[in-house]
Amino acid sequence: MIHHNILLAFAVLCATAPAAAADLLETYRSAQSNDPAFAAARATRLAGQEKLPQGRSLLLPNVSLSANSALNDNSVTYRGATPFPSGTSRYSSYGYGVNLVQPIYRQQNRVSYSEAELQVAQSETQFAIAGQELILRVAQAYFDVLMAQDGVQLAGAQKAAISGQLEQARRNFEVGTATITDTYEAQARHDLTSAQEIAAQSNLEIKLRALQQLTNTAPSGLRQLGQQFNPEMLQPADMEKWVEDALQHNLQLAVAQLAAELAEKEVARNRGGHHPTLDLVANYSQNNSSGGNLGVGSDNRAASVGVQFNVPLFQGGAIQSKVREAEANRDRAREELENARRTAALQARQAYLGVANGIAQVKALQQALKSGESVLEASKLGQEVGVRTNLDVLNAQQQLYGTRRDLYQAEYNYLISQLKLKAATGTLAEDDLARTNRALY
Repeated sequence: MIHHNILLAFAVLCATAPAAAADLLETYRSAQSNDPAFAAARATRLAGQEKLPQGRSLLLPNVSLSANSALNDNSVTYRGATPFPSGTSRYSSYGYGVNLVQPIYRQQNRVSYSEAELQVAQSETQFAIAGQELILRVAQAYFDVLMAQDGVQLAGAQKAAISGQLEQARRNFEVGTATITDTYEAQARHDLTSAQEIAAQSNLEIKLRALQQLTNTAPSGLRQLGQQFNPEMLQPADMEKWVEDALQHNLQLAVAQLAAELAEKEVARNRGGHHPTLDLVANYSQNNSSGGNLGVGSDNRAASVGVQFNVPLFQGGAIQSKVREAEANRDRAREELENARRTAALQARQAYLGVANGIAQVKALQQALKSGESVLEASKLGQEVGVRTNLDVLNAQQQLYGTRRDLYQAEYNYLISQLKLKAATGTLAEDDLARTNRALY
């Protein structure tokens, strides 16, 4: 089986960007650098990594520096006998202070640090998911273009074959060996195929645009499947083994597991609102004044070290409400975890069956293609000797091209199912795409 490249000039498409690599693997690497969704996932990962230093900061000391400077204008009038004279004084003052607070016991802060560790792990896992999704999106878009090219090629070939039948029907009618009905039938098929060819060309441009969206470059000369495509089953050939791997390593399931652990931590953190807090407090200050009400300046220095103990007694019921809210979110996370577990198992089964059934379907369609070619040859021969009609040949042609189209689609679906099976088990990587790429020529 030969997949032909369609020679169409998409001038507008090619004018917007330089030509892209024709290789599936290089197309993926181009998408890694140019796909906005993956770039957004990369930025989200970097943002998530900052959760850890933010959580750690809750356990470290807080140090603050304050300073002041003022110009003072005081007017004092004393009543009664006093050794101090009344009057007005003008003087400047300035000062600074350093304050340190080191948490000794803050239950909520310790839990928040544990939450930060889980949040970082969650962001890393979500980025890994984005990487796998990029592989699947690139492969799907790439094969969509190949299938669209096949559709244009098949529509053109079918149209050319029907054109031959139409010309033959007209000649036979002119010499009186066929009826006008044969001509009408061939003309109707020709018109239908022309419409299908237009739709196929439109679909091809749409698929090319979809691939360009990932790479920001115009696809050109994409490699296609080789002549002798022989699908093989991934090992182990046991669906339950793949399901078991999915339940252990599926990345979406891992995110749901981390979310459930975070929800448990959030309950503990909110319950910590009832706990007392203990802090080490130290401060140093210095204040200087050039004058004052007594007419003399002063320099003051003060330093202190101690502990501060606080016990929350009543906060209007806010803590109890937050605990109930966190418990409800914990229950939701548990249910979402169970749903993720079931979904992972289902995805593994679907992908495995897609691979297994894809192999059977490809082989069956390959045999059907051979049979269809034989039927077409027999129909043409039968028409020459008068035992088959023009309609029989047209039907045989339509069935043959339909079988080819189904075969191409089955081959691409098989390749995508292989990648989806690896993704379901959390092991999809660039090496798997490289293995798929080796089937292209």
